[in-house]
Amino acid sequence: MTTLIDGKEVAASIIEQVKAASATLEAETGVKTGLGVVIVGDDPASHAYVGAKSRMAKDCGFNSVQHTLPAETTQDQLAGLVAQMNADTSLHGILVQLPLPKPLSSEPIIQSILPEKDVDGLHVVNAGKLATGDLESGLVSCTPAGAMILARRIRGNDLSGLHAVVIGRSNLFGKPMAQLLLNANATVTIAHSRTKDLPAVCRTADILVAAVGRAEMVKADWVKPGATVIDVGINRVPAPEKGEGKSRLLGDVDFGAVRDVAGAITPVPGGVGPMTIAMLMANTVIAAYRKAGKTPPVFI
Repeated sequence: MTTLIDGKEVAASIIEQVKAASATLEAETGVKTGLGVVIVGDDPASHAYVGAKSRMAKDCGFNSVQHTLPAETTQDQLAGLVAQMNADTSLHGILVQLPLPKPLSSEPIIQSILPEKDVDGLHVVNAGKLATGDLESGLVSCTPAGAMILARRIRGNDLSGLHAVVIGRSNLFGKPMAQLLLNANATVTIAHSRTKDLPAVCRTADILVAAVGRAEMVKADWVKPGATVIDVGINRVPAPEKGEGKSRLLGDVDFGAVRDVAGAITPVPGGVGPMTIAMLMANTVIAAYRKAGKTPPVFI
């Protein structure tokens, strides 16, 4: 019987832990956890994401600050706002919603955020700490952190003796996910579009993580029987059966076929997706604890 890994349920449990940690910090130190979010332009999807993040922050008891800037905002104006937020001691986390509208350049902005406030885990300092195995003082990128919790719910905290294959080598997900798996003692292969005989490589995986952005690419005969399959893909495809102009979400894994082979699998939607916002909240309260000189909670 295949286990369906319910990301909504796990994310809800993480949020409850965040709420408790936030309330404890405020009760013991008077410090209210603060998250500042910046959105530039009028992209509807970005506004939906930011709205969800801001609502969740307030629900967790945070001081939630949102800056909504017009599309014509200049690079210098955006950089100036980030500098102000860096200096604001009431904010423990800073999030700049990506992608930024053209011609703004996101990388200099991301790298200008103080590493200790980089709750998206995208600063090179945080990436470097993860790469060297320092999970005590860095902040881990939210989506891989969430995917790792889902994998551990099935396989346990110590992955010694297990082979993990990550399909995808992006800085946003593939590389940090591989580092997290390595840190948990798994033997890790990073596969990608140039990998020779990709299906054969995938069939060796006890834990298979798909993050390539191609709908239903991973087929049933790519999967080792009993493997844990973590599907990070979010692909919007036309769904004319729902009506004109309608669409639906598909993962990178052929869910209908693979669920008959896998031991455990995440659905899309409802798998890794909900974990991303939950881990953003977790990172923010961790940053607040560190700033207050307190030992931060561990979210599992």
